[in-house]
Amino acid sequence: MGRLRNALAADGLAAIAEVKRRSPSAGDLRPDADPAALAASFERAGAAGVSILVDDRFAGSVADLAGAREATAVPLLAKGFFSTREELAELRRAGADAVLLLLRDLDDARMRELLGAAEELGLDALVEAHDAKELGRAVELGADPIGINARDLSTFAIDRRTQLELVEAAPGDRVVVAESAIAARAHAAEAELAGADAVLVGSTLMRAPDPAAKLQELIERPLVKVCGLTREDDVAAAAEAGADLAGFVLARETPRRAAAVLAVPDTMLSVAVHVGEVTDDGADLVQLYGREDGHRSRTATLLRRGREVAHVVDREWEADDPGHLDRAERTRGRVVLAGGLSPENVRQAIERVRPWAVDASSSLETAPGIKDHARVRAYIEAARCS
Repeated sequence: MGRLRNALAADGLAAIAEVKRRSPSAGDLRPDADPAALAASFERAGAAGVSILVDDRFAGSVADLAGAREATAVPLLAKGFFSTREELAELRRAGADAVLLLLRDLDDARMRELLGAAEELGLDALVEAHDAKELGRAVELGADPIGINARDLSTFAIDRRTQLELVEAAPGDRVVVAESAIAARAHAAEAELAGADAVLVGSTLMRAPDPAAKLQELIERPLVKVCGLTREDDVAAAAEAGADLAGFVLARETPRRAAAVLAVPDTMLSVAVHVGEVTDDGADLVQLYGREDGHRSRTATLLRRGREVAHVVDREWEADDPGHLDRAERTRGRVVLAGGLSPENVRQAIERVRPWAVDASSSLETAPGIKDHARVRAYIEAARCS
């Protein structure tokens, strides 16, 4: 496999940052975009790869690809509407490490031809699918990596739900890239939990005042969860402060039990917290504890659509737990660190454990289930500070 595929297959969620001056659906995005300068800034911000639009419908050209190649060492993806070996050869000479191939525009015979040409030229081919039929074709053709685009290229409509279902359905042995519709950390995290190895982000970055800073924001870890929410104004305060996950405790043994999972803004994912058993609550994620001696266990599982996606390392129920951070450090995979976190200690805990997410509740309250908005802001600011 080539440079782009290998970069995307590394641990954690990778990102391909895209340079495009305009979009057929949205018009001008950043008409004065300098591909070389942007590619270099995206590399510094942690991009695993950079996508360059080389089609004049996006106000791009092969010269943009060549300019980016001179400015960055990260893998470059040439993006356009390609159908011939000669086009791929030209892109390779200009510095591309990978090319986009659209199943919508290519039948299986032509796709096999181009996949073979890409391999001979030393190019990865990101094969893009938009629906279940195209995903099936990509799998049968041996495509790797596979892109799942949330945007219908005929209508330009965005369908994130279908995208996530396709990401979840893709084979686990292929590198999967969720394309389009990534505008917040929660969107990137949801794609990651559905099974995406990477996200490709273009319009969101091009609209941002500082595209590289926006890229860092989207892939920043840990995610921040505010739990024990019971009121709509506390959800709004957590969202405004920048929380990614909103937790609603539905277990019976807590004074901060929520009557239901409340609506959350698009920038957040809702998490229903259960002990012992799960009810159908409509949350994006479920945090499930076992029941021990009439109380919750000190560990839990984070579930998405019934599938385990992270480990929650918490403290003993209402007890000191000096081995808490040691256990979290030893836990492999995605770790949600919970229990005893506050604005005063969350940064120290993050630096020691390097969790995927942090989770605080009682330290942010004036009374059980009633949040202190100033402490919520302080906690999130401390978690974000690096």
